[in-house]
Amino acid sequence: MPAYTPGLHILATFSAPASILCDSTACRCFFDAQVRSYHLEKVGETYHEFARTEQGGGGFTAVLALTESHLSIHTWPEYGLATFDVFLSNFRRDNSSTARAIYAATLAYFEGTEQTRTEVSR
Repeated sequence: MPAYTPGLHILATFSAPASILCDSTACRCFFDAQVRSYHLEKVGETYHEFARTEQGGGGFTAVLALTESHLSIHTWPEYGLATFDVFLSNFRRDNSSTARAIYAATLAYFEGTEQTRTEVSR
C-alpha cells in the first residue's frame, strides 16, 4: 500500500492596510467565495471582532472548519499585520495546489506583503 500524505498546511504572516484588516464582513464574503470556487465543504465557522480602543485594535479572528480541514486568519490593524493558515487534506484528492491558490488569493485580497511563509507537508 502506498504511503498516505495527509496534505499541505500553509502558515503565513503578512502586512496589509489597516482598513482591510478591520473588515470581517468583507472577509467573510471573500472566504465564502473561495470555499465555493474550490468546491470545498464548510462545516462550521466563527468570526469574532475585537473592539477598537485608544491603543488601536478593531481587528478580527476568523476560523472556518472544512471537511478538508480548516482556514483561519487573525488581524492586527494597529500593527498592519495578519496571520493566516490553511490546511487542506488529501483524503479525496491532492489539494496542495488549492491550498497555495487560496493563500495567493488571500494575499491579493488583503493587498498583503508576505512577511513569513511556511509550508508543512503533513
